[in-house]
Amino acid sequence: MKRFSKEELARYNGKNGAPAYIAYKGKVYDASNSFQWKNGRHQVLHNAGEDLTDALEQAPHGTDMLERLPVVGTLYED
Repeated sequence: MKRFSKEELARYNGKNGAPAYIAYKGKVYDASNSFQWKNGRHQVLHNAGEDLTDALEQAPHGTDMLERLPVVGTLYED
């Protein structure tokens, strides 16, 4: 499984044909095929290519939505 730094993750922002990856609690998920992540944005609040651990803790929905997304790697601190 691929290991991503935050810098590498930022390249997967869903723009210009790039996949839309998001991180949560150390796992990196591919949200590219989710209609909720069109053009790398979710609800005008979140952007792909970022660690959303803190943001999802405040979300009105649970993390069960992440279970629908494929895990493509892990996030590590530089």
